[in-house]
Amino acid sequence: MILLCFLTTVFLDFPIGLFACVDCYYGLTLLPGFSLRLTDYPWTVERLDCFLVTDPLPGYACMFSVVCNKLPQMDSNAASASSLQNTSPTLNPAEVSNLQAAFAYQSELLKSYQEQLAKLQSVNEHLTHYVRSLPPPMPSTVSFALPNKFDGTAEQCKGFVRQVKLYFEYQQDRFESEEKRCAFLMTLLTGRALDWASAVWDADPQLKKSVEYFLLQIQEVFEYPAGGRDISTQLIHAKQGNRTAAEYAIEFRTLAAQSGWNDVSLKAIFYNSLNIDLQTELACRRENSSFSELINLTIKIDNLMRQSPKQRSSKSNRHMSSIGDPATEQTPSEPMQLNASRLTEEERVRRRLNHLCFYCGGPGHRSNGCSLKSKNSSGVNIKNLSLLQYKSLTLPVTIRTDTLSLDLTAMIDSGAALNLINQDIVKKYNIPTQPCIPPIQIKAINDTLIDHGIHHQTKTVTLQIGLLHQESITLYVVDSPKYEVILGFPWLSIHDPDISWFQGELTHWSRFCMENCLLAQPQPCLTTSIESPDTQVKITIPSHYQDLSEVFSKTKATQLPPHRPWDCAIELLPNAMPPKSKVYPLSRMEDQAMEDYIEEALESGFIRVSTSPAAAGFFFVSKKDGGLRPCIDYRGLNNVTVKFRYPLPLVPPALEQLREATIYTKLDLRSAYNLIRIKEGDEWKTAFLTTRGHYEYQVMPYGLANAPAVFQSFINEILKDFMNKFVIAYIDDILIFSKSEAEHITHVRAVLSRLLDHQLYVKAEKCEFHVHQTSFLGYQVSHQGVKMDSSKIQAVTEWPQPSTIKELQRFLGFANFYRRFIRNYSTIAAPLTSLLKNKPKKLCWTEGADRAFSTLKASFTSAPILKHPDPELPFVVEVDASDCGIGAILSQRHGQPGKLHPCAFYSRKLTSAERNYDVGNKELLSMKAAIEEWRHWLEGAKHPFQVITNHKNLEYIKGAKRLNPRQARWALFFTRFNFTVTYRPGSKNSKADALSRQHDPHLDLLPPEPILPPTVIL
Repeated sequence: MILLCFLTTVFLDFPIGLFACVDCYYGLTLLPGFSLRLTDYPWTVERLDCFLVTDPLPGYACMFSVVCNKLPQMDSNAASASSLQNTSPTLNPAEVSNLQAAFAYQSELLKSYQEQLAKLQSVNEHLTHYVRSLPPPMPSTVSFALPNKFDGTAEQCKGFVRQVKLYFEYQQDRFESEEKRCAFLMTLLTGRALDWASAVWDADPQLKKSVEYFLLQIQEVFEYPAGGRDISTQLIHAKQGNRTAAEYAIEFRTLAAQSGWNDVSLKAIFYNSLNIDLQTELACRRENSSFSELINLTIKIDNLMRQSPKQRSSKSNRHMSSIGDPATEQTPSEPMQLNASRLTEEERVRRRLNHLCFYCGGPGHRSNGCSLKSKNSSGVNIKNLSLLQYKSLTLPVTIRTDTLSLDLTAMIDSGAALNLINQDIVKKYNIPTQPCIPPIQIKAINDTLIDHGIHHQTKTVTLQIGLLHQESITLYVVDSPKYEVILGFPWLSIHDPDISWFQGELTHWSRFCMENCLLAQPQPCLTTSIESPDTQVKITIPSHYQDLSEVFSKTKATQLPPHRPWDCAIELLPNAMPPKSKVYPLSRMEDQAMEDYIEEALESGFIRVSTSPAAAGFFFVSKKDGGLRPCIDYRGLNNVTVKFRYPLPLVPPALEQLREATIYTKLDLRSAYNLIRIKEGDEWKTAFLTTRGHYEYQVMPYGLANAPAVFQSFINEILKDFMNKFVIAYIDDILIFSKSEAEHITHVRAVLSRLLDHQLYVKAEKCEFHVHQTSFLGYQVSHQGVKMDSSKIQAVTEWPQPSTIKELQRFLGFANFYRRFIRNYSTIAAPLTSLLKNKPKKLCWTEGADRAFSTLKASFTSAPILKHPDPELPFVVEVDASDCGIGAILSQRHGQPGKLHPCAFYSRKLTSAERNYDVGNKELLSMKAAIEEWRHWLEGAKHPFQVITNHKNLEYIKGAKRLNPRQARWALFFTRFNFTVTYRPGSKNSKADALSRQHDPHLDLLPPEPILPPTVIL
């Protein structure tokens, strides 16, 4: 520490600097006010300013710096005198002593500070050395979640590989070796991926040594065969469909990121892939935006349109044309007239790329929904009936007169100036009409008058919508082949309902309806729904399942399903390839139907463009209603396919589970096979050829050999905890049965919820809910039992006499399905089956065959109702044998008194060897065959069952001591059952006797067939 002092005198003209130690200034005196008096030098000091200096001046160790002005030179005496005159009085010894003590104290204090400073410096050096010896600081730890498990889904493969690489990169300290990383990667695999890895784990040692190699193998197996290899193709064929713009944008951005395309191309592809209403809105907002800005704008517009469907509906209505206002009429650029030629290939491509109708060339709809399409004309309008509609909505209605009640479908059309009804409906049901005076003129689309107009209208009828809305109305009669009823602007203006065009339903009725149309007494609500134009059947769903209405959605069923563990795999035989089929020529009608089918299937994602070497043929077959059903000729593929041997349910044993059921619900899945995906990598095997291109299925098509077994295994798995308890499922037909209605509601809800969870959808128009009798798999089931379906009985009674081998085989195959209902079936049918012996090339019809044919047809009409077997009641088995066959009846006693009711019939012809048995062995054979047929009921039965025979010796079969080898085998079989044998004479055993004794006369003429040739007999 240095004390710097500045001294100034009034007597000196020039300053001089003095630097001296404190100890040198003996006469230096420090006075209050910082005055300083120097006694040893001829200087005077007027003021002293002091402050501390932390750093000493270089080369000096003194602690004071004194600056003063020196007096002029004079002699010593004068100077001494002057000094004495001008200086202050001399300090006394006490003051000097105090000053020295003060300096000594300051010196000690300074030394103490210096020692403390030295210690602090030592501590500082020690700490510095310690800090420098510490290891470098570790970065802050970040918690990483485990990668998601991978089940082999191709769409998830790339993301899974990226997650694994990042996890290993930032969690290096967790794994000591590469082998442990590979083992950890193995634990992240599930499903098909785990099955594959388990199969190659030991065969490929490199999988255990290199994570990079392991991940590369995963990508080669699961990513590339998924069809995602050609990103450009996926991008071009991407469609928004029923998804929101936000959902679709995620998929499109993902594909775009992998494509490497520029923004201009991506914008064009994205715009064309959007729904028509979004394209229309975007066209009004033409801006030089980037690809990302276009997507953001699309999402914003889509959200606004979904939030305010009424506003969107009003906008779309402005695009509809009306003949009543020629100024706003929009004529299709290329309407297809009746005499128009077929579209060129270039025109078809243009319309497909621009999503235009193949019939009229207009936007916003497909050709199968084109309002210009009709049976007899190129398209006409009725007064202000709108023609170019972007979307039509329909709803179920009921029309009542004094004598009839009709359930019809009505279309809501705000552009129609009249309320209309189809003339075919009027003629078919004789709805009363009255003439229109004057007739109403009809104009074509070019505003020219058509010769015929509206000449009649109905008399006042009652129109009911739903269960509560009812009104009186008059409808004009027109030729409208597509719609049964059209409710136009007059109806809308009167009732003014709130319609959610987006959701497709009536939301609220107007005040007018509240006061004039709605019934006063509420009724139990089923459903009132608006359907799309292609749905012409009224759907009624019980109110108990309204919250599960999504499971009945037709739209959902047309969406591409996800991959599941039950995907349809197509495994080919070794070194086999599916053959290439020919292209089938199609008629003009079939060609148009094919275009519609391909367009819809591409839009839904069910098919895609293919480059496969396989190619099956594509053709159509006619449906009962006159429509066309597309078919793929997969016979060549099926011949080289490894068969999936999953069993289908046996129908008769399945129906035996219904013994205590009193109420039933029958469900039919919509497009069942199309709800299953083709296994990734196998799509190319389903490829098919058309006259317009080469395509392959992404969903399981009809016609594959393994399709029924694949779907049965799928439905059995998802309903496994319901099966054999209250559910029977045969492929896509599901029967739910219960003992009470309350229990039944619980059962049906459980099944519908399970189907919805697995994205399976039900065809509501083919379902039956809460019925006490229903037709299932060709049988009529009820709490009373099982009988043949009445429609099948009518079909067999009207069956014409077979004239060819194929026709006879078809009839016998149909009749054989119901043989369990017909007594003596095998014997009755024996003359017919004998005609097929030795595989004749031509059918030789005989009188015996004619009698058998007539008898068999008559047997169908008299077939009894078979009771459900009840394990709580004892069984009775009636058996008998004849020279040509054996027969048996399984019965139980029901009610009081216990009347015997049949549960099942059994009969069959004897083989050539069996016809050589003696009477006793034939009777024993009939008993053995009957017990074997119904073993699942008789073995372990609660009560001993009774076997009734007309052969008395069978009573002693259990106690017989001498048996031939065959009888010994059968006797061992009988020991598994608890039964008694009762003898009843043949005259009293008529039922079983009839099953075996009406034999074929031709069988008696057949010579015995020797077992050994005569040459070996001595």
